[in-house]
Amino acid sequence: MYENSGSYARVLLATPNQQTNPFGDAIYGAGSDVIKSELGAYGERILGSGSAYVQGNGHWMRTTETVGGEFSYKPPIYDINAPDLYIPLMAFGTYLVLAGLFLGINGKFTPEALGLQFTNALLCWLLQVLLLETILHWLGGGELPVLDVVAYGGYTFVAASVIMLARVLWSLSFWVVTLWECLCMGVFLVKTMKRVLIAEVRLRSCDHNQHSSKRHYLLLLMAVAQFPLLFWLGNVGV
Repeated sequence: MYENSGSYARVLLATPNQQTNPFGDAIYGAGSDVIKSELGAYGERILGSGSAYVQGNGHWMRTTETVGGEFSYKPPIYDINAPDLYIPLMAFGTYLVLAGLFLGINGKFTPEALGLQFTNALLCWLLQVLLLETILHWLGGGELPVLDVVAYGGYTFVAASVIMLARVLWSLSFWVVTLWECLCMGVFLVKTMKRVLIAEVRLRSCDHNQHSSKRHYLLLLMAVAQFPLLFWLGNVGV
């Protein structure tokens, strides 16, 4: 029986070699050459790039334009570095879903309870936006687009979603994960304010060198404020 199986396998392996198609082989060969050449070009350009290429081709600042004689920034559709509301809104929805799941696991889910979490989340977002706007006003009085500040404030729900996921998977990890996410969110906002928002305010302000110490205290205040906000969002059903 095994001898017949071996001969049958040899027949199956030999069949594709016998049924050759010159036209198909030509197309396959041409396609392979094109793929190899294109991948080689991109590989040499990207994988072989160093710091000089990144510095020369990277765009790290917002794209500006002049509209009606006034200085402004291009919207997210035209600027890859512009903040948008996609991630904040998706994180907001994810947080509500995870909060509802956590309430259901603990037998506390009701439409009223989920509505309360929705209200608390919106209030937290509003407080975050007001905090950012106040700090920007104290730092230089630059007029930044409100939606940009709303987008940056909404990233809080990315950390809140991670906290809720940790509570769903293992409730004992709440304190450790919350402290870690508070630290990460504080570092993110401080770096964002220093490298993006404050840089934009400086373009409109003339006395930014006079308030360096106050700037540091305000950035520290913003980082510390993430702890009560995220602990508030993480205490679902309490």
